[in-house]
Amino acid sequence: MIIGIPKEIKTLENRVAMTPGAVESLVRQGHKVLVETNAGAGSGLSDEEYVNAGATIVATAAEAWGAEMVIKVKEPIAPEYGFLRDDLLLFTYLHLAAENALTKAMLDSGVTGVAYETVEDRAGTLPLLTPMSEVAGRMATQVGAHYLEKHQGGRGMLLGGVPGVSPADVVVIGGGVVGTNAARIAMGMGARVTVIDLSHQRLQYLDDIFGGRLLTVSSTDPNIRAAVKQADLLIGAVLVPGAKAPKLVTRDMIGTMKEGAVIVDVAVDQGGCVETIKATTHDNPTYVIDNVVHYGVANMPGAAPRTSTFALVNQTLPYALRLAGKGLDALREDAGLALGLNTLNGTLTCPAVGEAFGIDSTTPEAALGIN
Repeated sequence: MIIGIPKEIKTLENRVAMTPGAVESLVRQGHKVLVETNAGAGSGLSDEEYVNAGATIVATAAEAWGAEMVIKVKEPIAPEYGFLRDDLLLFTYLHLAAENALTKAMLDSGVTGVAYETVEDRAGTLPLLTPMSEVAGRMATQVGAHYLEKHQGGRGMLLGGVPGVSPADVVVIGGGVVGTNAARIAMGMGARVTVIDLSHQRLQYLDDIFGGRLLTVSSTDPNIRAAVKQADLLIGAVLVPGAKAPKLVTRDMIGTMKEGAVIVDVAVDQGGCVETIKATTHDNPTYVIDNVVHYGVANMPGAAPRTSTFALVNQTLPYALRLAGKGLDALREDAGLALGLNTLNGTLTCPAVGEAFGIDSTTPEAALGIN
């Protein structure tokens, strides 16, 4: 198969979908890999390294997108919609529930779209989402600590305080991979940490692994309201796989927060769990509502591209090899990989996205003819 690796064009997105080592693995399996020039530069990977791995360097995005299968990091944005077509297999993060225009472009083009974020493994976890959730969770606390500084618009607080001065209150809504990693870094920096989650079992787990050093709270409206009011740093870490994130933090709750408090909503790429959040970019990451700093960058791991690229490719390469080798049959042979199918021949195959936009949909199994 001919595989294309275009350069990411989302603002300040420096990750790349495949490393030279991954390209070498694909080439060894008999595939031809087209890498757009400088696609890896943001992650410190040179064209020469790709050539040495067996890739062909192409000068334009159109050449890379002309392949039979395109592997990306981020969802296509408007300038890339014209590259979508019905004989293309696209393997990338899609997050369709947060972007109606992209969903329409995918369906109108007939492209086969396999989304990293809805692929499941045998344990029912999300192996291709996990590495970036780990990065984003850890970054969320770092980012929040930065914007709590006075000259960044924050309260002027050190996350861990100092002897004789109280630390900051960090509230994490969602105790999954993002939330766990955010809490770990926040505790490491000396903050007082509260994690809110629906699952009592998950809260028990977090209490056990952190030795009771954080406060665990069940997710109810009154509990969320009280925690939001006390938060110096609020981290949104809610995930409903493939679906739009629920708005758990309402506008009126924001109005009760302290002046200069900071919100980092990692769920923004699925619409966000904070009512006042909107997607921002690395070059203009924050805005203020009700005297509260909002950070809504939808590709946070792009700021740590070297770490993020290698972490992502470690997980995506085995799936990429199977898709390149077997095409749609790889989906038919692996029920977890089949769940990654979001669009096929103009049909929406992710019911959660259909529910978000009121679009007719079917299941991946039905679209693939799996009994």
